[in-house]
Amino acid sequence: MHDVGLLLKFRLAFTVVFSAAAGYLLGAPQFVWSDFLLLTLGGFAIVGSSNAFNQIWEIEQDAVMDRTKNRPLPSGRMTKLEAYAWAFGLGVAGTIALGYLNVATAAFGLLSLLIYVLAYTPMKAHSPWAVLVGAFPGAIPFLLGWVAVTGDFGIEAGTLFALQFIWQFPHFWAIAWVGYDDYAKAGYYLLPTRQKDRTATQVSIVYTLWMVFVSVLPAFGITGALTLSVPAALVVLILGLDVLWAAWKHHQSPSDSAARKLMFATIRYLPMVQITYVLNHYLA
Repeated sequence: MHDVGLLLKFRLAFTVVFSAAAGYLLGAPQFVWSDFLLLTLGGFAIVGSSNAFNQIWEIEQDAVMDRTKNRPLPSGRMTKLEAYAWAFGLGVAGTIALGYLNVATAAFGLLSLLIYVLAYTPMKAHSPWAVLVGAFPGAIPFLLGWVAVTGDFGIEAGTLFALQFIWQFPHFWAIAWVGYDDYAKAGYYLLPTRQKDRTATQVSIVYTLWMVFVSVLPAFGITGALTLSVPAALVVLILGLDVLWAAWKHHQSPSDSAARKLMFATIRYLPMVQITYVLNHYLA
């Protein structure tokens, strides 16, 4: 099962399911265990399927990178046939599970799988624009929870999508900076300029500013039923400024250590903002 976990990327899947669960809690008038389980299990299956297909596609690239060469497929511990079985099986199971909630949820789940596998994965080796393409499926989980419980894609779901969409840019560019040399072995150049330079750090700051802006929009009463109290908005703002400070420090000192600090700042930012949103929803 250890190799299955590596193929499906259990830890990454957990963070995605966490986002979907937060979206569900924000949109649910009442908590329904059966619906919540369908969402989390279906979301986990879709993410696992996406990751499995991704690793099937990238066997040769994974084999030359230090951080991925010991994965089940490039190391030979798992066959392609086994990986395909997991990928197709989970993809079908996840779509069916989400379909029990409503058609829109299943459609968004399947869309995220298709974009990740058929667009983002092959594009990685050709253009840094892959980060933009990959941000679409990466942003779907937060809205997926809202759509699962409401059946509606309105301003609320759009705001949740926008926040997680923009967050991915400083997050993944920090990862791409830290892992630049390893990614280069496989022909991946995912920074905005394809180089570790100050233009890349400037762009990261711009996207971080947009992230902070979008995160507090619910406090202004323009995002429908998705609202934030003033105290919650201040917490969200402080969390965003923490990421902005890390992005600024990375720009001032464009080093791997500064990029790593930015990466960790973004990692703690998203779940803490989502928790703040949920607590505000139930306590405000």
